[in-house]
Amino acid sequence: MIINHNLNAMNAHRQLGINTVNAGKSMEKLSSGLRINRAGDDAAGLAISEKMRGQIRGLDQAARNAQDGISLIQTAEGALNETHSILQRMRELAVQASNDTNVTVDRDAIQTEMNQLAREVNRIADTTQFNTQDLLKGSFSANLQIGANENQYLNIDIKDMRATGAVLNIATNAVTDASVKEVAVVNKNNDVITGSTDITVSNTISRDMDIKVKVLTAPDGLSDNGLFEVTVNGVTKKFAADSNDTDSKLTIDGSQFGDLFGSGESIVINAQDDWTADDEYNIKIEGKKDDITGPNVSTYNDAKAAITRIDNAINKVSEERSKLGAYQNRLEHTINNLGTSSENLTAAESRVRDVDMAKEMMTFSKNNILAQAAQAMLAQANQQPQGVLQLLR
Repeated sequence: MIINHNLNAMNAHRQLGINTVNAGKSMEKLSSGLRINRAGDDAAGLAISEKMRGQIRGLDQAARNAQDGISLIQTAEGALNETHSILQRMRELAVQASNDTNVTVDRDAIQTEMNQLAREVNRIADTTQFNTQDLLKGSFSANLQIGANENQYLNIDIKDMRATGAVLNIATNAVTDASVKEVAVVNKNNDVITGSTDITVSNTISRDMDIKVKVLTAPDGLSDNGLFEVTVNGVTKKFAADSNDTDSKLTIDGSQFGDLFGSGESIVINAQDDWTADDEYNIKIEGKKDDITGPNVSTYNDAKAAITRIDNAINKVSEERSKLGAYQNRLEHTINNLGTSSENLTAAESRVRDVDMAKEMMTFSKNNILAQAAQAMLAQANQQPQGVLQLLR
């Protein structure tokens, strides 16, 4: 018998530690509901389940993307539904005007309504937006990400649905170019400055603009040291005089204000004298206006031709609405498929990562009992060296 090394106690202690750790792991799994709480639990399973989780979240987001796409399509299709109604009314008017029982004054009244309806078709197309994006002006094209991985997208586009657009072509334009409506120049003492301020405006600017120019530092004409504070429709920017500008000229364009100016559009201000610090220039610009008229119905032949033009326009709108309906139906099936894929992948991820509660409870009970048994045996093993005292008496 030996007393320096109690091998039975050491073995019992080791088994107690193992069983306690295993019981602790079982408690962690039971409390979290997960079989894999850390990479050490199952390295390969963790890697697989994380990839699955990425796919699941991607599928769920793709379904939301598709739903947003349906909302966009419904917005456009709703506007085109009203366009259809207007075109049907215009056709009705054209048929009415083609009847020679109408005299000139009758056809003039019909033409007046025809013009207003054509303008409304244009207004609907100009103002129909989704998340600030114009849908019916011919410039809309979008990629809808409808899958969890790259390049899994659906491209949709919508043609120009304006009355003046190439697709419908049921109206003509009488264009009024952009022009300066009002100019006021005030010095630092709030006195109105007399004199002539020449302003050149690109005639293609389509929006009205309220412009305020404040001279912070007057340029000396020798270097780009002039500093201006310019506000266009509530957007304020500070910038130096351009190297191409003289000490009495300032150019405002898209390089400073982005989307407020189209390509090639600009406003050039030529001061009556050299710029003076603290002077303010208040300018109102009236944008280009389109005076839209509907199909001509002033004579029998004109009204007859108008019927054909409007029929063509109705067909074009029907074609576009049919295309949008096809997009929507496809996206609805896409959402259903994404939901099914997400559900199945979630089930697969659960089988990899989730714990079987019944089985783990059995394991916990076993380890807990073994830990208690090891603890009891450790107590017994610690008592064994006491037998040596009997030999020493």
